[in-house]
Amino acid sequence: MTGNHKDKSITRRRALAVTGGTVAAGGLAVAGYQAAFADTATTTAEEATTASASASESSGCMTLMSSVTEGPYYLDGALVRKGITEGKSGVPLTLRLTVVDATDGCTPVKGAAVEIWHCDAWGYYSGYTTANPGGSAPAESEDGSTADDDTYLRGYQIANANGVVKFETIFPGWYTPRTCHIHLKVHTGGQKEDGTYEGGKVNYTGQLFFDDTIAEEIFTLEPYSKHSGSYTTLDDDMVYDGGGASSGLLTLEAVHKKDPSKGYKGFLTVAVDPDAENTGAGSGGGGGTPPGDAPSGAPGDAPSGTPSASASS
Repeated sequence: MTGNHKDKSITRRRALAVTGGTVAAGGLAVAGYQAAFADTATTTAEEATTASASASESSGCMTLMSSVTEGPYYLDGALVRKGITEGKSGVPLTLRLTVVDATDGCTPVKGAAVEIWHCDAWGYYSGYTTANPGGSAPAESEDGSTADDDTYLRGYQIANANGVVKFETIFPGWYTPRTCHIHLKVHTGGQKEDGTYEGGKVNYTGQLFFDDTIAEEIFTLEPYSKHSGSYTTLDDDMVYDGGGASSGLLTLEAVHKKDPSKGYKGFLTVAVDPDAENTGAGSGGGGGTPPGDAPSGAPGDAPSGTPSASASS
């Protein structure tokens, strides 16, 4: 495989990162999606168990010290929905996040709106489908899906009484110069309106990360394997600071241990301060210069001539 080698030319700088609390087609059998995305009835007791397990996996509740930048590919108006793939192909990922109040004994934050967005299997973001992901990848339009190019792999979920949200998505791909990741914001004080989330404020902006061994195995599968090049591992990433769960590293559970194409479940506890505000806009961090051209209309922190705007994109 050519897509899993470290790019030694990438500067190993770190963007402003988390110093405390945690923040998450071809060749894939239909059964894999059904196994990972099965929407069975979830009881209050089961949700409480999930919340407890997530807290344990994160070594308890930690105090959030700072957020990271939202990056250049954020878009307003994401839909409130559990399933965000819109037909995009990839290894299924069921993401369960538990939002707790780090200032109040890690009590669940009922009603918090958790927003996520990430790239597809070839490194493309909705809204920015012409941005070159680096290496060699097919054009985004060649994936054969019916996904809306402005909305795929973006969404909100509202936390239940146990602070738990669940998303059904796919394992993200990668793009130069970043490791595999998912962007995340936690909002409070707003409400669902016209299918999206309006008002309130952003309490936390962060990123979720994946174990290198699992990511590199997945990237040998279709459709990921069609994107070749120099994949950036966690050690060489410009945002991930090596802190494990406290830096956003997900706990991953395989749906089928011997067949990664069946999918994964990811867990993490997100400890926030509901009184704080951090949108991530304009937050720091320089970094390597990716190849290609930035899409027109890219946010202001996207340097001219680059598809992935900054080290913390």
